[in-house]
Amino acid sequence: MVRDIQFILDRLPTIRQTADELRDTLLANLIMIGEIPAPTFNEAARVQFLLQRFTECGLQNCSADEKGNGIGLLPGADPARTILLSAPVDTFVSDDVDQAIQLEKDRVIGPFVGDNCLALAAMTSLPTLLDRLQIHLKSHVIFLAAAQSLNRGNLGGLRFFLAHPPWPIVNGICLEGVQLGRLNHICLGMRRGEIVCRLPDNYDWMQFGKSGSIVPMSDVISQISRISLPQRPLTSLVLGSIHGGISYHNIARETRLGFELRSESSEILTRIEEEIRDITLSEASRTGMQFELDIFTRREPGGIGISHPLVKSAQAIQEKLEIVPMLYSTTSALAAHCDLRIPSVTLGITMGERSHELDEIKEWAPLPPMAQGMAQLVGLLLAIDGGLCDDVK
Repeated sequence: MVRDIQFILDRLPTIRQTADELRDTLLANLIMIGEIPAPTFNEAARVQFLLQRFTECGLQNCSADEKGNGIGLLPGADPARTILLSAPVDTFVSDDVDQAIQLEKDRVIGPFVGDNCLALAAMTSLPTLLDRLQIHLKSHVIFLAAAQSLNRGNLGGLRFFLAHPPWPIVNGICLEGVQLGRLNHICLGMRRGEIVCRLPDNYDWMQFGKSGSIVPMSDVISQISRISLPQRPLTSLVLGSIHGGISYHNIARETRLGFELRSESSEILTRIEEEIRDITLSEASRTGMQFELDIFTRREPGGIGISHPLVKSAQAIQEKLEIVPMLYSTTSALAAHCDLRIPSVTLGITMGERSHELDEIKEWAPLPPMAQGMAQLVGLLLAIDGGLCDDVK
């Protein structure tokens, strides 16, 4: 019976050592998971493999739901207390990208190893670690490999599951491969979308000096760059990608601008979204071009305070493991929990970096810190299971 956080802190050195002894299991899962393509909306092959691994490591009721999520249950004695452990199953890469993963002496290298194959490997290895430690939780733990998480998926799999939970969820833990020490408990609001400029059907191709879709889009960019962004509440607007045209001498028929707007304030998000919409409408009227504003991801600000017992417990566990806690806002899967007021945090498993090559998708992650990452996960599960993370106010 867990009576206080000190009981858990005293066990962490043993938990960390056992996690280190199971490193080969974690790495084997990482390599097998990472080499299965799982682009958003086409994650079925990876989900089926995860369900097989869930079954092999003793989880029950392993199945895929109608959204394509992979689900497994580690049953406890008290289904009234259910913990949700989740990680995105999809990646940004398509089926034809080489996804081979290389294992070196002190690190692992491969496409999106840290984002988010390592988190899935940690989740798949966790039942083996708990069994080796002879830890039997009272709470149910649901293992969720969440489909349709990225870009236009807009956390679709996770949102679907949270809207139809088999048992009430008391707390959630969102897993990310990197960075070790992250302790996200607050979400920024976010709008992610695309502005598309197209030539109209009646475009005059013979008129000299016609510039196609690129110049009107540049005017839109210029106007967007002049939008006033407050420093408080914290707000940012990133114009992250632009694509248009097929050659040097052909007029571009279509140009696409990708952007992401973040803010601590829902009101500011709404205001700036309307400003962007007005800019596209004005430019369409002025030039005769066809403009479309497509916002495919919407997330609202939310979360729990830094004084919440869940945050305090996670912070104490990290510090005992000599992990430096990094508390900052995120726009990740935590947002789906925040929307339903489920007290939750996001944790990372190890450190990591992406190659500095332009358009490089390979990431590397060091091996030694992975034991710390797994130990913090076990420690936080014990704290939640023991009721130490309940907000009694």
